[in-house]
Amino acid sequence: MGDLFIWLISFFILIALLVLIVYQLMCLADLEFDYINPYDSSSRINKVVLPEFILQGFLCVFYLLTGHWVMALLCGPYLYYNVRLYTQNKHLVDVTEIFNMLPREKKQRLFKLGYLVLLLFFSLFWMIWSTLEDMDD
Repeated sequence: MGDLFIWLISFFILIALLVLIVYQLMCLADLEFDYINPYDSSSRINKVVLPEFILQGFLCVFYLLTGHWVMALLCGPYLYYNVRLYTQNKHLVDVTEIFNMLPREKKQRLFKLGYLVLLLFFSLFWMIWSTLEDMDD
């Protein structure tokens, strides 16, 4: 039964990460279609970048502490990419360069979205697997 709660927590953390990424994509799309000015768009995106990084790091550590090594290994590349962006100070969106970097920023967040959907699929699989395993006992 404990594994089910671990997978549920993981599921909700992944949903929160997906919401943050979709919010960033919506801000970029609003900027692209000129519904919002560059300053507002970049400030909205920059407000949620650090919580996204912290939440993803917590998820990876959570998998390590609970003994789910495969999921921790799957979170590793995404965590490494986020740490690399943070250490090189490329994690925030610059107001003056946002129009020049718009295709790159959108592509980056679409890859993150795809990666998180893959992690969500694996998390759902293991949640269902652990539920069925608990029913057999």
